[in-house]
Parts: sequence; structure tokens; C-alpha cells
Amino acid sequence: MRAGGTGNQKYCTLMWAGDQSVDFSRHDGLCTVICAALGSGMSGCGLNHSDIGGYTSMYDNVRTKELFLRWAEMAAFTPFMRTHECNRPETNFQYYDDEDCMERLARLVKIYTALAPVLKTLVKENAEKGIPVQRPLFLHNEEDEACYSIQFEYLLGPDILIAPVWKEAQEEWEVYLPEGGWIHLWSGTAYGKGTHTVPAPIGQPPVFYKKTSKWADLMASITARYGI
Repeated sequence: MRAGGTGNQKYCTLMWAGDQSVDFSRHDGLCTVICAALGSGMSGCGLNHSDIGGYTSMYDNVRTKELFLRWAEMAAFTPFMRTHECNRPETNFQYYDDEDCMERLARLVKIYTALAPVLKTLVKENAEKGIPVQRPLFLHNEEDEACYSIQFEYLLGPDILIAPVWKEAQEEWEVYLPEGGWIHLWSGTAYGKGTHTVPAPIGQPPVFYKKTSKWADLMASITARYGI
């Protein structure tokens, strides 16, 4: 589904974010699917996804390789990962146009696959209790006022945090972490509560997990195989 009214939640097995622009814009680009997932999740539609790379291309607005990869690395940490050629495939970047992109996408798909135990657990919890898979930070940090104004970070369950890079030409990214000991997925570096600037080259979106997480061993195995 892409839209609905009160009561549609019981019919919505998967919410799709719609036809976003193939860009980094705050208007209708990559970042907008993050807050859309959090909003629809809190309204009862707990499974969300979007077209990797966006869909709507008009005039001089065309998808770049960078946008596609940033979107893909976010999608690897969502319940559903799916590419789309967009409405003008001939003039927009496609992953199969570029061997390097295919290799990078394959790596992200392997990471997504490695997260299957986490995602299956959260999807089951959503079915049984209605708790969304992608969660706003305040859901597990009610006393932290800073969490209520954060639109572009989210939690997978209570203790995995993702802060997707949604602006172009970034090598570092500012992240807010709530209370708890957090481990940076790609480097294994420990971080505490507060605002941090972390490395964020393409392929390494800011992802953290609590060192007390029941998924700590699984996340550490991803670090060992795909980290720096």
C-alpha cells in the first residue's frame, strides 16, 4: 500500500513510500522516506520500504550513482530492500550500468541477508504487538528530550541505531546517540551518549548497536567481514 485512512492498518502488510524524487532534496528526496517510515510506523503501519534510488525523474533531475548507493545502504537496514529503474530508466543511473556499483550493491545485499535474524524477529514482534520495525529514537528513550526532534535517524528494535547519510558529497556525518554504550558497526569503536561526528564514506552509513544487545555477536560478525 502507499496510502490509506483510519483502519487500513489491518490490511497493510507492507507500506511503500511512493514516488520520491531521484535526488537528495529535503522536498521529496532520500531523507523523506525516513521520516515517512517513522510516521507511518507510529500510526500502525509497521513495515515500510521505498524504491532504492527514488522514482520520479523530470527535466534535469536524474539519478546519480552516489544517490543510488546512499539509498541502497539505508535500505539494507530496513525490513524490505528493493531497487527500481524509475520512470525514465534510459536517462538515469542504473546499478547494472556500472560494475563497481554492482559489487557495492552485492555487498549491501549480503549485509541485509546477514541481518535476517534481527529483521525476522522484529517483523514477528510487529505482527504480534504492532510495534514498528523502524522506530523513532524516543520510543525507547522517553526521558531524552533530544530524541523527540530527530527525524532522520531510527532504531531497528531497541538497540540498533541507523543514521543514514542523506546529503551528497559527505565523508563524515553527525549522529546523536541516546543513553547507552554504543558500538560503531564498521570500526568497532565505542561511543557514549551525545552528538558525534563519525566517518561515513559510501558503503559505511552510520550504524551503531548497544554492546549489551542480544544481537551483539551477530553485529560483530558483520564488522569482522565487512568493516574497516
